[in-house]
Amino acid sequence: MSLLKSLLNSKRFLLNVEMCPPRMDLPLEQSIEAWIDSNHLMRKVTSLGRFVFMTDGAIGRREEPNLRHVTINLGSEAERARIIPILTTKHSLEYCLEFAKRSYLLGFTSLVVLGGDKSDDTPRCVEHAYELRRLIRQAVPGMTLGGWASPHGGRRQVEFLLYPEYSADFYMAQIVSHYQSQSIDEFLNETVRLGVKIPGIFGVFYYRSPNSNTLALLSKFFPVPIEELKKDFEANQSPDEICALSVHALFRRGLKNVYISNLPTATGAERLSRMEARVQEMLVVS
Repeated sequence: MSLLKSLLNSKRFLLNVEMCPPRMDLPLEQSIEAWIDSNHLMRKVTSLGRFVFMTDGAIGRREEPNLRHVTINLGSEAERARIIPILTTKHSLEYCLEFAKRSYLLGFTSLVVLGGDKSDDTPRCVEHAYELRRLIRQAVPGMTLGGWASPHGGRRQVEFLLYPEYSADFYMAQIVSHYQSQSIDEFLNETVRLGVKIPGIFGVFYYRSPNSNTLALLSKFFPVPIEELKKDFEANQSPDEICALSVHALFRRGLKNVYISNLPTATGAERLSRMEARVQEMLVVS
């Protein structure tokens, strides 16, 4: 099933994964381990009928190119329609258009196109991501395209989704959590009120620890509920439980498609199964 059909027709909740390719500057032994772990996680997630979103230079890190990572290491056995590359505008226009064409020819039928973070001085090839999506739509008309929206931005973010030139079949939503229910509700209410038709897939972050430096760094890229997280970690809530609570908050609001970001690759498949079972328990109780 294609990503778009899954988003439109899902009868039950689906946990998907957003992950980064291994960093380019890892020592050889660590690099090999990282490749093996990420390949195992991709195979496991796609075998379950879920989708893997592969980032493009997350938060300014130098990573292996996502297409190269998948094609070389997973080979032809991977169900590529279930692996969704993410492309930012922080490349040349020629590179971006060639990336889209090559992706489609290799069997990656969906592509998320977004602006990219502004943590470094790398220029964007276009001012807004929708401009690049529009050009890709013309060059690769069969490609399913995804955009971007932040539930923390309220009505204005919803208005972007309605822009005639938005050029997307679905949107990925910025990271949210159960601590931020007001922002989620306001965003969802506006999508209904303004009549947004394209489906969304909402993101949840897997917080591994209450480390202050890490949380402060993450706060540069999306709103992080630092005090609430520290309180729950101090109360001995596990990372799995905190993440499951955020997933449950989305499912209770009728959002059946969710991606989890920052899963540990070595244990990601097992954690995903445990959290899904835990969320199912919560849904039965509620």
